[in-house]
Amino acid sequence: MSRSSKSPSNNRFVVLGGGAPARPGEVWLVGAGPGDPDLLTIKAARVIAAADVIVHDGLVSDEVLRLAPASARLISVAKRKNRHTLPQDEINRLLVAFAREGLTVVRLKGGDPFIFGRGGEELEECRAAGVTCHVVPGVTAAIAAAASAGAPLTHRGSAQAVTFVTGHAAHGDPDLDWASLARPNQTVVIYMGLTTAGLIAERLAAAGRDAATPALIVVNASRADEQRIPTTLGHLAAAAEGLSGPALLIVGEAMALAQASSLDEILAPVREVRQ
Repeated sequence: MSRSSKSPSNNRFVVLGGGAPARPGEVWLVGAGPGDPDLLTIKAARVIAAADVIVHDGLVSDEVLRLAPASARLISVAKRKNRHTLPQDEINRLLVAFAREGLTVVRLKGGDPFIFGRGGEELEECRAAGVTCHVVPGVTAAIAAAASAGAPLTHRGSAQAVTFVTGHAAHGDPDLDWASLARPNQTVVIYMGLTTAGLIAERLAAAGRDAATPALIVVNASRADEQRIPTTLGHLAAAAEGLSGPALLIVGEAMALAQASSLDEILAPVREVRQ
């Protein structure tokens, strides 16, 4: 990139005003998709190109950020496990403050703003402050992961439903309906579940899901370094060991159609059986 994306200093921003803005500002909650810039919607690319300020997640790729105008201010509010650059409440207030300066503010979020993206909280904050807020949907990681692996999330005869959950809920906050998730002929997609893969597999199996149910792990969906690892529910924890990065766990009969991303990953289940 020709310019770096700035992170907040000391978790505080000061937005300086020079009286009433010449025009009202607005906030756009834009889905940046899973990383591949070709998966952006035309509307998302147009809004990014018109931004005065872009407040973006860490999962937004550099290729997508390069679509911003040279004059735009880029602000990273990256969130990682147990490490947030800026608390969500302050991000909410930041969006409103910039909009009140008469600026076009793009809140650029990996995937879709309303799929585990806290877009609803930001929308509520804008509404409460009387700031116009628009939403531009994006391709969520589960859709991209399924497409690249050739494994449909719904499939006649083997997946009549699909459910998205977060791995953070595996510890019981909030509690998941494991009995419902364990029913056959449905696909369960777990976001942010890499570190809790063993617990998730254990709870699904305890609730009655067959250990032989096909499963798929996808790391960095849609990106050049994407990894796809077909496995089974019973081997999910072992398959997740040593992996890092943004990942999805997908469990369901339709994952039998998944293709691995390398020969080593194709042979991994065979090696597990031999061991």
